[in-house]
Amino acid sequence: MFDWWEGFWATYNTVVFSIGVNAMLALSIYLTLSCGLLSLANAAFMGIGAYAAALISMQTSLPFPAALAAAGILPALVALIIGIPTLRLSGVYLAMATLGFGEVVRVIVLNMEITGGPMGLNGIPQKTEFWHIVLLLSLTLYLLARLRRSKTGRAFEAIKADEVAARLMGVNVPAYKLLAFVLGAVIAGVAGGLNAHYTFTIGPGNYAFENAVDILTMAVFGGTGNLIGPTIGATILTLLPEVLRQFKDFRLAANGLILVLVILYLPKGIWDPRRIRAFRQRRKTGKAT
Repeated sequence: MFDWWEGFWATYNTVVFSIGVNAMLALSIYLTLSCGLLSLANAAFMGIGAYAAALISMQTSLPFPAALAAAGILPALVALIIGIPTLRLSGVYLAMATLGFGEVVRVIVLNMEITGGPMGLNGIPQKTEFWHIVLLLSLTLYLLARLRRSKTGRAFEAIKADEVAARLMGVNVPAYKLLAFVLGAVIAGVAGGLNAHYTFTIGPGNYAFENAVDILTMAVFGGTGNLIGPTIGATILTLLPEVLRQFKDFRLAANGLILVLVILYLPKGIWDPRRIRAFRQRRKTGKAT
């Protein structure tokens, strides 16, 4: 039994770690989507967090928790700076602006000597352990669940439903949008820090346009109406390349196709409690008759 587990863990530990990290990334974009913000900056925030944590671990003697703290704080500061002017936009314009920000981050990292340039950073200490991911993912889910039921969560929902009506009701729309943007950056940055410390190496290409699309796809595929949806979406889409290894060259196309199909046929994602309850009710009614 233990031999089987050791063999399984040696083969698939990276996949298990990736599920946890991707779940955090999906939850980070869920947070902005819950406030009606279509932001594609989360891959860039992940990259900022990954480089910050990796450089601290490689060039200082600070403990791993300090590196993870920096991985959350630095993206939050960047989000605060760019969010004030950027969040005046909405819809596709916000998506384009945040996507442009991601490209700016990639080019800056590509041309900085401290980040390793095009080669990235190699030899990052492997400090991420299984319990780190479980603990931080569980903490993220708990805090977001509390946030969802709080006054702030209700303000997010009001802004998402009708921004003008929310403003007329006295909701400080710019402040709440900025809060969602910054909190999403914190989660994405910490996920990047965890990721950097189990992959040994990171580079500018790890946080490009396709990664931003991947994060959005995971959240939309699972469903953004609750916290379970993004977690399930991240799990399935992380496991999918392992199941379909022979089609790995078409991963980006597959993710795009999944995103289109979900939007067309499952606009609320695969985890929609109302649809599930309606399906169960129909089954009960069918059995009764």
